[in-house]
Amino acid sequence: MRQKLLLTGGAGFIGHHVLAHLLRHTDYDICCLDRLDFSGDLNRIKTILNAFDDETKKRVSIVHHDLKSELNGYVADRVGDINVILHLAAGSHVTRSVEFPVEFINDNVIGTTNLLEYARKLPNLDRMIYFSTDEVFGPAVDDVPFTEWDRFNPCNPYSASKAAAEDICIAYENTYNLPIFITHTMNVYGERQSPEKYIPMIIRKIYDDEKVTIHHDSKTGAIGSRCYLHTTDVADALCFLLKLERPELPAGSRGGRCPKFNISSNDELDNLQVAQLVAKAMGKELRYDLVDPNIDRPGHDFRYSISGDYLRSLGWAKKINVDEGISDIVRSTVGSYENG
Repeated sequence: MRQKLLLTGGAGFIGHHVLAHLLRHTDYDICCLDRLDFSGDLNRIKTILNAFDDETKKRVSIVHHDLKSELNGYVADRVGDINVILHLAAGSHVTRSVEFPVEFINDNVIGTTNLLEYARKLPNLDRMIYFSTDEVFGPAVDDVPFTEWDRFNPCNPYSASKAAAEDICIAYENTYNLPIFITHTMNVYGERQSPEKYIPMIIRKIYDDEKVTIHHDSKTGAIGSRCYLHTTDVADALCFLLKLERPELPAGSRGGRCPKFNISSNDELDNLQVAQLVAKAMGKELRYDLVDPNIDRPGHDFRYSISGDYLRSLGWAKKINVDEGISDIVRSTVGSYENG
C-alpha cells in the first residue's frame, strides 16, 4: 500500500510545481489541502495533471480547507491517514502584510499551529517539512550569507509570522517529538507565478511597452538584489529531504534538535539585471524608473542571502541556471499572452 502525503497549498504557485514533481519522482498518494483564495488556483493543478495518465491522476485528491480553522473530524476523514506532510500554505506578500498584519499572523502562525495539532495526533507520521523563508533572517549585509541557525531579524509582519511559525514547529518537535524538518528558501520563480510577483510583472510591462519600476536606495545608489531559484529545483530539494535520513546537525545548531536546511542558489541578481535578462529574452527595449521603496513601502529589505553549504554537503545542488530559467519563463508567458 502506498504512503500518503498531505501537501498544504497544493494549488499555489510553488505547491502545484511540487505536486508535479512528486507525481513524477515518487509513488505517494497525494492530498492537496487548499483554501483556494487569490493565491490558490485549481487551474494550476488541472494544467499539470493534463501531462499525466489517468492512473497517475487517481493518486491526487483535493480538499478545500482554510487552516485558520482546526482540521476537524470531517476534514481529517476526507484527508485520510497521512504519513508525510509538506506544509507550503502561507500568506506571502510583504506589502500586503504591512497593510494587513493580523491577516498574516492568522494565516501563518495560527494556521501552522492548527496543522501541528492535527499532525501530533497522526499515528503514522514519518516526516513533516515546514516551508519557511530566507526573509526570517532580515536583510543581509557585508556579503555574508546566513546559515540555518543564525538569529532571526524579521523586518515586516510577513517575515515575522514565518519566523514565529518556525519556532512553534521547533517547540512541537521538542515537546511532542514530531519528526519535523524546516527549510528556508529564497526568491522562487517559475511558470504560472502570480502576476503581482516581480518577474511576471516585468514580463507584462515590457510586453505592453510600459516602464518597469526598479527599487534602489536613493542615499547609496544600491539596487535591491535577490538570489533566484527555479521551482523545479525547490521541488527537487523537497523530494531529496523526504528521502534523507535524519542527519547529524552542524555545530552552528547550538544544541537544537529540529533539522533546518537552506535551499539556496548562488544566482544573485539585482532587480535591474533581472529586468535586463527579461528584456533580452523578449528581444525588446527595457525602459525603467529608479524608485526608493523606503519612501512609501516600509518593511522592504534590499538584499537577502542564505548559505546552501549544509544541504550541498548532504548531496543536493540546484540544476537550473537563472538565465536559462528566465528565458524559458519568458517564452511560456509570452506564448500564453498571444494564445489568449
